[in-house]
Amino acid sequence: MDGALQAEPQDSGGPFAPATLATGKPRTDWTLEEVHALYRAPFADLLHAAQTVHRQHFNPNQVQISTLLSVKTGGCPEDCAYCPQSVRYEAGVANEPLMELDDVLANARAAREQGATRFCMGAAWRSPKSKQMDHIIEMIRGVSELGMETCATLGMLQPGQAQQLKDAGLDYYNHNLDTSENFYRQIITTRTYKQRLDTLQSVRDAGIKVCCGGIVGMGEKETDRIELLRTLATLPEHPGSIPINQLVQVEGTPLNGTDSFDPIDFVRTIAVARILMPASHVRLSAGREEMSDETQALCFLAGANSIFYGEKLLTTGNPAVDADRALMARLGMEPEPTAAGQPDFTSG
Repeated sequence: MDGALQAEPQDSGGPFAPATLATGKPRTDWTLEEVHALYRAPFADLLHAAQTVHRQHFNPNQVQISTLLSVKTGGCPEDCAYCPQSVRYEAGVANEPLMELDDVLANARAAREQGATRFCMGAAWRSPKSKQMDHIIEMIRGVSELGMETCATLGMLQPGQAQQLKDAGLDYYNHNLDTSENFYRQIITTRTYKQRLDTLQSVRDAGIKVCCGGIVGMGEKETDRIELLRTLATLPEHPGSIPINQLVQVEGTPLNGTDSFDPIDFVRTIAVARILMPASHVRLSAGREEMSDETQALCFLAGANSIFYGEKLLTTGNPAVDADRALMARLGMEPEPTAAGQPDFTSG
């Protein structure tokens, strides 16, 4: 028999091999050396380890379906270089008022009918004011009464605001770190990395589950992606949801014209996130519209098990509902059920 067929797998030995590191046991003491080794491992070894971990915690043929609605669009004072909602850029996004409660609930019902089990509400604010919080609380209560998980992303929060959201029944709060602390100032100057971490701490202290991830393809180095993943995996608790976004370039924003991102590196990022945070949902977020079906399939193989469902993410495009249904059918995948039961993916 050909000797090559009898060769041992490349990751069969050594303390930093994927098979050695991928125990599937949640831990928050990952070293930078360990994360480097995972990210740079042979692709087949990395995906095998990630899929093995994934199967320890999740059904590999189920995907959590979430829908994201911009309840307050445009007019944000921040200078996030990727965001068309900033008042600092001429990106064609108007400053709109906070949506009416009835309109938000109508969108939530439609999302539920199309199979979504989590409804996320995003507002383009630096941080919410008291009157704005009153309206958001009504939205959270209304969506919760529809039997859906609730998530909100409203900018920076003070401890008292986080507690208000908890009292209203909010399940998850999204506040992404975006990138590594070293690269952060190249992307945002109007708030600090520490302020983001402080908001996450306020959310945890209030007993709300954290949704936190980042964006790749912004011109960062490989080491920045590695450091971001390590930061997420060494938070006091792993985020319950980890959105991995690929930069969507929008004309008028500073990052428009950035070099395109390698799909294999995107899949690597997903796989390492799965190994580092084995019991978390890893979500394919912004950028899916530009990904091939094959890239998305590799991401699911690497441990992604959540998507945003619907034709828009805040102000940027997302794959059409029919396209997502067709891809999931081809892959033999179905929506992940909630405690209330299996959603109806075929209606609507």
